[in-house]
Amino acid sequence: MALRVGVVGGGQLARMMIAPAVELGVELRVLAEEDAMAASLAAVAVGDYRDAGTVLGFARTVDVVTFDHEHVPQEVLAVLVESGVAVRPGPSALRFAQDKLLMRARLAELGMPQPDWAAVTDVGALQAFIDAHGGRAVVKTPRGGYDGKGVRVVDAAVEAEDWFAALAEDARGGALLAEELVDFSRELAQQVARRPSGEVRAYDIVETVQRGGVCAEVIAPAPHSSERMRDVAARIGVGIAEGLDVVGMLAVELFETTDQRLLVNELAMRPHNSGHWTQDGAVTSQFEQHLRAVLDLPLGDATGSTPWAVMVNILGGPADGGLDERFDAAMAAHPRAKIHTYGKAPRPGRKVGHVTVTGDDLDDVAYQARAAASLFLD
Repeated sequence: MALRVGVVGGGQLARMMIAPAVELGVELRVLAEEDAMAASLAAVAVGDYRDAGTVLGFARTVDVVTFDHEHVPQEVLAVLVESGVAVRPGPSALRFAQDKLLMRARLAELGMPQPDWAAVTDVGALQAFIDAHGGRAVVKTPRGGYDGKGVRVVDAAVEAEDWFAALAEDARGGALLAEELVDFSRELAQQVARRPSGEVRAYDIVETVQRGGVCAEVIAPAPHSSERMRDVAARIGVGIAEGLDVVGMLAVELFETTDQRLLVNELAMRPHNSGHWTQDGAVTSQFEQHLRAVLDLPLGDATGSTPWAVMVNILGGPADGGLDERFDAAMAAHPRAKIHTYGKAPRPGRKVGHVTVTGDDLDDVAYQARAAASLFLD
């Protein structure tokens, strides 16, 4: 009987696991939040991932459970583990992706380089942090933020007063995360895959370009990266994967500072937007690698298959009509472009697809990817 992988969450990351699952002969089953989501092709159940009974019923139909996102509550994950379900990554790892304060504290214990930070419980504590860090700081909600949500750059603590009020209304209390505003020259990302038996593979470090807090494009490998930088980034990624006991894909988002240090910004314990280039530009895509890892199968070669790959996100899509109406023009003008769409209706700012181009000349590859992606926009 085929190995069965259950994915909690029906978004585009689950969707992009379908093709490699078919190629590996793995049966992929998805618990989607609602009908007609991106991964509906593999959805065998629709239900609330916050309900333990729903998730456990789904988990009993598969060999291993993994995730399209990190939002499944710890209480639900605990029920799965207590029932003997193989959960990968496990709750002990996922809690560091779910709570940025826990993540910062654990990374400090591991000796990982990161921005100066503090847990702040009121306006006074945040203002003291701002004053001690040049009059500006980044403030984040510890849980639930993504794509720039739950993040503010502030000059005064009163700019986060509403967040403190929300904490006060929450019976559990808590704190916000304050971080120094890093003087960085660019943002990078390091992908690592790890299986339960301990085997690890690191991909090339990549440069990510953010617009409005959302990843707009990825260049692989990161241009102008020394061998030392690549080695340091890989050691950071592997060290975090091992130190947090991550199983599956791990994405470590990094700042490269103006004095050429690397600092850890965020973590994701799943396939990640910064790794989409691997579908067309690496020997083993991050989606196949994630399946191999959670099934504890030998990991694939993570090296790039061409000198350069550029991935450009399609954000929003056309104002009128669907993405499929733009295929003809994009494919005719840019036959080297690989077009991936997510089965989502266009909406301003929404990630509805991406384009990847690979080749020997970075300038040409970047031009082709950007031009092809632009044909899906108005």
